[in-house]
Amino acid sequence: MERTFKINVTEEDVKKRIDVFLAGLMNDFSRSYIQKGIEEGWVKVNGKFVKPNYKLKKGDVIEAEIPAPKPLSLEPENIPLDIIYEDQDIIVVNKPRGMVVYPAPGNYSGTLVNALLYHTKDLSGINGVLRPGIVHRLDKDTSGVIVVAKNDQAHRELVNQFKSKKVKKTYLAIVWGNILEDKATIEAPIGRHPVKRVEMAVDAKHGKEAITHFKVLERFGDFTFVEVSIETGRTHQIRVHMSYIGHPIVGDPVYSRKKNPFKIKGQALHAFRLGLYHPRKGEFMTFEAPVPDDFNEILNTLKRKVM
Repeated sequence: MERTFKINVTEEDVKKRIDVFLAGLMNDFSRSYIQKGIEEGWVKVNGKFVKPNYKLKKGDVIEAEIPAPKPLSLEPENIPLDIIYEDQDIIVVNKPRGMVVYPAPGNYSGTLVNALLYHTKDLSGINGVLRPGIVHRLDKDTSGVIVVAKNDQAHRELVNQFKSKKVKKTYLAIVWGNILEDKATIEAPIGRHPVKRVEMAVDAKHGKEAITHFKVLERFGDFTFVEVSIETGRTHQIRVHMSYIGHPIVGDPVYSRKKNPFKIKGQALHAFRLGLYHPRKGEFMTFEAPVPDDFNEILNTLKRKVM
């Protein structure tokens, strides 16, 4: 289906290039895809077509019509996979930051699904042609553990576990600011942003239940290293909740308005641990993935500064 939206530019986004601004809002689309769309007339500012390098002004009204994606034919691609565990029912992968889970407009190749199709012919078909084996997802710029179903029976069992909150998901994140509490729970419903429809936001009236727990692992003055677990799986949940309490995740292109001082592309958010019941054996299994090198380098830099 065609996607349309309307955005009012606020003070905080003044002087941003429109292609950069839209790419930050729509992280399922590549910047080159958005640039192409602007050049082809998908986007208007104040009712007029603009170029990708147009710099936003306060009060600008952006209107966009994103056409329905062309039918995709999924091609296996020889992309290396960091496989943590695999058997006849599931594959557990450490997804790198920057990799999209399944094909979508602007990301027709290079996805986790393309890599999986090269690796194996056995993937569940419940989620349709474009998302074979996909039970849950991670944002493009979130790294870490993700489980994939290799058959329909495993897929149904895993989906039921996610719905009944039997799956245990633990993340690691570096956030802005000094969190005073050692641990806390954030209970704040999440829904679509009332103005910026491609974003999520805390919405007490229309949002769906969202529960996030966190505990502080280490404090570095202007930054805090936290462990986060979630009971619900709302889109962008951890990113929205941490920003909501005034501690956005370092490098978050959408929910943090702070300039990233570190060499990391995307947010410093890593799906560290995933616990689930094996869909055939019934035993509880836990899988972990080490944090990426650039994430670890931020921690080492912060530790050296406080020594």
